[in-house]
Amino acid sequence: MTHHAEGGCHCGAVRFRVMLPSTEVELLDCNCSMCAKTGFLHLIVPHGDFQLVSGQAELSRYRFGTGAAEHLFCKACGIKSFYQPRSHPQAWSVNYRCLDEGHGLVPSMTGFDGRNWETARAKLEG
Repeated sequence: MTHHAEGGCHCGAVRFRVMLPSTEVELLDCNCSMCAKTGFLHLIVPHGDFQLVSGQAELSRYRFGTGAAEHLFCKACGIKSFYQPRSHPQAWSVNYRCLDEGHGLVPSMTGFDGRNWETARAKLEG
């Protein structure tokens, strides 16, 4: 049974919907410089299971390091509610903390050592 959840940025300009195979979800808790400073909790959603409902024109882009990840922020409020991660090129990373209340998801947490990215990525594949 497919489960739907919605969310967005703080001001509401950016809104999205995700489809998930279950209410039980795994979150990645990354310690890289970006995630540690913002408190981002990664809910990985395949591209086909993500829909940007509104706010395409409100997104600002930022890349650093290898440039592989595309960080997307609301131009109005500055919140990164989702982005294209380097670790999962075929999926979006949705910030679990940006989901609307009442989503009904039951999360489990897995650490991701983003400070040692290559080693951490290899563990995801293994």
